[in-house]
Amino acid sequence: MVIVTGATGLLGSVIVRRLLKEEISVVALKRINSDTSSIQDIANTIRWIDSDILDLTGLNEEFKKADLVIHCAAHVSFDPREEETLLKVNIEGTKNIVNACLTHGVSKLIHISSVAALGRQKGVITIDETAKWVDSPLNSAYGKSKYLAELEVYRGMEEGLSVAIVCPSFILAPNNWDKSSSQIFQYVWKENKFSSNGISNYVDVEDVAELVYQIYHKNIFGERFIASAGNISFENLFREIARRFNKKSPSIKLAPFLLSIFARLEEIRCVLLRTKPYITRESIKATHENFVYSNKKSVLQLQMHYKPLQETLDRCCSYFLDMYSIKK
Repeated sequence: MVIVTGATGLLGSVIVRRLLKEEISVVALKRINSDTSSIQDIANTIRWIDSDILDLTGLNEEFKKADLVIHCAAHVSFDPREEETLLKVNIEGTKNIVNACLTHGVSKLIHISSVAALGRQKGVITIDETAKWVDSPLNSAYGKSKYLAELEVYRGMEEGLSVAIVCPSFILAPNNWDKSSSQIFQYVWKENKFSSNGISNYVDVEDVAELVYQIYHKNIFGERFIASAGNISFENLFREIARRFNKKSPSIKLAPFLLSIFARLEEIRCVLLRTKPYITRESIKATHENFVYSNKKSVLQLQMHYKPLQETLDRCCSYFLDMYSIKK
């Protein structure tokens, strides 16, 4: 039996589907008020438990029965107003999951981290799984929270837990476009004008789920894997999305200092309107750097075959057109 945290999320819901495809018994953790629409069609095939990773009281028996925990639950935000929540959920929540595994004899843990946890340093362009975290102005609070969460996972490994860590790059997924990385599709849909000179490393959500399954299926633990299909300039990514939406692509490329000013204004606007910003000073910290995340390890050890970007965008944009073309 496999426990999946964050099972209603952008990635967790797809991982659950991949496990069920192999007829693997799944116990899915979710918060009481979680939006389950992304997984509603298969909800009856899953055993659901309402629980917060910050409070795992009462889950002793479930952990005792589990062979593996896949820890997807996390808070993803680049909004400065959410930094405290970010650090609490990602670090303390991961600590709780690790401790629950150790206490109740769960032998294996797959932790979903992020390429942001690998750290960024000026002058280091290609980053792989051997990267060491170094404090840098290019790192975000989100990245630091995921790095510190990884330290909790490594502590679990030192205490006898078999662990694997998956670090996805920017996940492209047909999901709620008000949340997480799917906001990029809404940004283009609304014909925002501004772009940056940087590049984005991307990966299809289904490929991340496949990588997680291959770790489990091939029993490869004690390793860290980057999940990334390739990279593309923001300008070209926006253009490809806009073409599928029949929208105007963001065309004004802002220099880093102008992008920073725009991000600050966006933050102020969202404070006044009580909405979430599309971009913040945190989210643009490294957009003027061209970092590339290597997927060689996952290709060699897990025989990963990543989906072409065109295929991913076709699927995602078709979904958003069906969902929002009338509503929005």
